[in-house]
Amino acid sequence: MCGIAGFLLGKRRLEPAILGNMATAMAKAVSHRGPDAHGVWVDADAGLAFGHTRLRVIDLSEAGAQPIVSPSERYVLNYNGELYNFAALRRMLIDHGQEFRGHSDTEVLLSSIDTWGLEKTLDRANGMFSFALWDRAERKLLLARDRVGKKPLYYGSCEDTFLFASELRGLRAFPGFSAKVDRPALSQFVRFGYISQPLSIYEGIHKLPPGGILEVDPRNVSDVAKLRLYWSAKNVAEDGERTPFSGDYSEAVDTLDSLLRDAVGQRMVADVDLGALLSGGVDSSTVVAIMQSLGDRPAKTFSVGFRESRYNEAPHASAVARHLGTQHHEYILAPDECLDILHELPRIYDEPFADVSQIPTYLICRAARERVTVVLTGDGGDETFAGYRRYSEILNFWRRFGWMPAPTNPTSATRHAFRLM
Repeated sequence: MCGIAGFLLGKRRLEPAILGNMATAMAKAVSHRGPDAHGVWVDADAGLAFGHTRLRVIDLSEAGAQPIVSPSERYVLNYNGELYNFAALRRMLIDHGQEFRGHSDTEVLLSSIDTWGLEKTLDRANGMFSFALWDRAERKLLLARDRVGKKPLYYGSCEDTFLFASELRGLRAFPGFSAKVDRPALSQFVRFGYISQPLSIYEGIHKLPPGGILEVDPRNVSDVAKLRLYWSAKNVAEDGERTPFSGDYSEAVDTLDSLLRDAVGQRMVADVDLGALLSGGVDSSTVVAIMQSLGDRPAKTFSVGFRESRYNEAPHASAVARHLGTQHHEYILAPDECLDILHELPRIYDEPFADVSQIPTYLICRAARERVTVVLTGDGGDETFAGYRRYSEILNFWRRFGWMPAPTNPTSATRHAFRLM
């Protein structure tokens, strides 16, 4: 996790040192996202400044420092994220004659853009990311975000200046920023408990959509109409309907197993210690089982529990950890401990967010950070693998009306799907 921030002035121009100080202040506001290093890059003639704060995960050397200029010196990249297929892309680029100073995914991403252009690079990129790209030849700023929006990116205007940052606090650090509450966003929060893209809690500030590219013209920084999608979940779902999987249930299980092993394996690439958050549910247990099978040492797992048995999932996690043989760490939370961090939540989530899981999530991440730098989780898996009863009830409803076939041998297939456990 890293933090990015920056701005592009409209007609006014400032001294390089002033631009650098402003970008530094914006990056400092999100420095908790990357405490290991900081960087600033300024183009005073264009009125542009990038600020970056880095968490070292891949390539701990200065070769992975940011912002970074491309080999051709055409592009400057301010990047937050991780490319899971960067090793494969690197090999392709070397075949194209590209050379590398280090082995970071940042350098691979920028070299890809230099070689193939932005959209072809995004078509090939498998990862979670958000970034700002300054095209020195075309004199335009581009923002991009990964396909499902794993990495955040906010943008908007302040008078005649275009701003962007990983978090809203980065925008608030810009001089003259107006933190006026957006009433439609507030209404959405009251109704749903969160604010979805493209809205944010601040008027005139938006979230870049997942799979989106935003082009900003320095001649009119307030015009952000050039927003396009390079990937669409709707299109993918429609393609799946047109060309459904043709194998039987057993083949589907094998294919899913292969995909999961590949996905987890790519996420285990790091130059720092990593672990996993384990709840004992279907999603995180599957991830940890695959980690354990792929690693050369016991996986480090972390779970959180409560003294109230009704809400305590720790015994399930502990049972999975014992079965798999992980190096398990369990933290039982007391009520006072949860109350003590309530005043921290507005700082951690700088936009209103009403999910009660934010409290134990923060506490378990804080505890895990004492032992590892990166953790894998099962977030999002419950919806796909029917991790809660309500999802399995939906599947049974579909089967009842013939909208989904029942598995031919669900007992053996389930055992096969989780044979790693």
